[in-house]
Amino acid sequence: MRILLDTNVVLDVLQKRCPWFDDGKEIFLAVATKQIDGFVTAKEIADIHFFSRKQFKGEEDIDKKTRKIISGILALFGIVDTLGEDCQNALGLENNDYEDAIMITSAQRAGIDLIVTRNTEHFLQSPVPICTPADFVKRLKHETKGSSNPPRK
Repeated sequence: MRILLDTNVVLDVLQKRCPWFDDGKEIFLAVATKQIDGFVTAKEIADIHFFSRKQFKGEEDIDKKTRKIISGILALFGIVDTLGEDCQNALGLENNDYEDAIMITSAQRAGIDLIVTRNTEHFLQSPVPICTPADFVKRLKHETKGSSNPPRK
């Protein structure tokens, strides 16, 4: 399964934001163990960089710390590029958040199976199915549990 994580899910893990950290961590682990294919958009990388710099404000070596985080994200997740056509197609979506509309059209073009986000209200008109991190973790556990059972005759 190919999933696209919304920025909020990635930041929940990186910044250990409760109560969402545990679900995000489970998703990261599923990506790391190749249980699923995880993706973020190229624009999200820039956003993650921005928020990571804010997280380290006042500390030494902010750029070095931030680049280490970005390097880890790039090693773990595939990148969905955003094309001009995605921006154009996003204008046609009935969505009050243009940035999320671009994510939707990029995901659709890239053949993403599911977008995982905490902001489900921003994705109500998405042709790509959406899921909250908590619901996705439940789904993963159910599928993992089911795959360990022998087939019934």
